Amino acid sequence: MSDPLQGAVLGIDPGTRKCGYAAIGAIRTAPLELGIVPTEELAERIVQLAGRVPLRAVALGGGTHTAAVAGLVSGLGIPVHVIDERETTLLARRRYFEVHPPTGWRRLVPRGMLLPPRPIDDFAALLIAERLLDREAAGR
Repeated sequence: MSDPLQGAVLGIDPGTRKCGYAAIGAIRTAPLELGIVPTEELAERIVQLAGRVPLRAVALGGGTHTAAVAGLVSGLGIPVHVIDERETTLLARRRYFEVHPPTGWRRLVPRGMLLPPRPIDDFAALLIAERLLDREAAGR
């Protein structure tokens, strides 16, 4: 296995029409890049990202459309790990509001009742990448 401090982990929340992605380093200070792209553009975006950030692993969510996205990603020469993505949608919503706290009258609404104003697949991908780092740290 490569040195866990060398290179970033790319988390992917696979979907039929769109995929969220997030690149994070082992130190986890902040995501190196977050985004959402149409599924058919994912491989091209990963190639662009790999040109800017050395990627050592892909953490692919094991939910909807995993097999098809794994086919796109496996040809890029980066090790792919399928990660359980259970509860990532709820946790991604919470993480979104930690990063983008509600303002105005929305501050008065309990966060559990708020919906983000945009898709949060990128935040789900961030959680998937963090799960791979947690698994590596635990030695599994």
